[in-house]
Amino acid sequence: MSAVILSVEDLSVSFDGFKAVDGLNFYVEEDELRCVIGPNGAGKTTLLDMVCGKTKPSAGRIRFGNHDLTGMMEYQITRIGVGRKFQTPSTYEDLTVFENLEISYPRPRNVRGCLFFRQTPAMLERIEQTAAEVSLQDDLHTKAGLLSHGQKQWLEIGMLLMQEPRLLLLDEPVAGMSARERELTAELLKRISDGRSIVVIEHDMAFVRLIAHRVSVLHQGKLIAEGTMDLVQNDERVIEVYLGH
Repeated sequence: MSAVILSVEDLSVSFDGFKAVDGLNFYVEEDELRCVIGPNGAGKTTLLDMVCGKTKPSAGRIRFGNHDLTGMMEYQITRIGVGRKFQTPSTYEDLTVFENLEISYPRPRNVRGCLFFRQTPAMLERIEQTAAEVSLQDDLHTKAGLLSHGQKQWLEIGMLLMQEPRLLLLDEPVAGMSARERELTAELLKRISDGRSIVVIEHDMAFVRLIAHRVSVLHQGKLIAEGTMDLVQNDERVIEVYLGH
């Protein structure tokens, strides 16, 4: 059994009296590609928001490796190796693919390091490798605004990979993609899961079946089932609250 990289224990958060996440326990292992599914309002995105520090829990604890994330700021969580991608692509559309990847490259965090930062052979090699990893090696000098929707999603994943995260959190990465782009994205996620853990929120069950090592099902802020895709698809409660609809 692999070591646990993300540990969520007794996690809860409320918004105006509504419990979006309710006493949740959730564990992700190293090098695991986990999918989280469930009906709208189940608490899926809120879970990712709390892991990355965007939303603070009202109770419970979140650990990433040896780090307690519960009281940390978003930028601190990013620096220790957690990358977050939202559903809508967030790229710099007037910049090229190369430039988007370049500005994502980790820079020294002091004033002098930022002012005198220069391209290095190692950085250029990293950009080229990352572009190839997300199938954009032939588009390095194309402006991001000219890319297809799927390619913009891949570019944003590439921008996260430039920071060498140990854990990637992806919110509906194939929403709006063509069938072929979904297939290529499945291949991409399986490829980049070698050496890192990935948590994917997704509604496309065919896509989930393509990629997931394990599937977690949330409903009303609670975990109601977990296991292989075959196991959760045949779970009576999952069928009742989600797949049956």
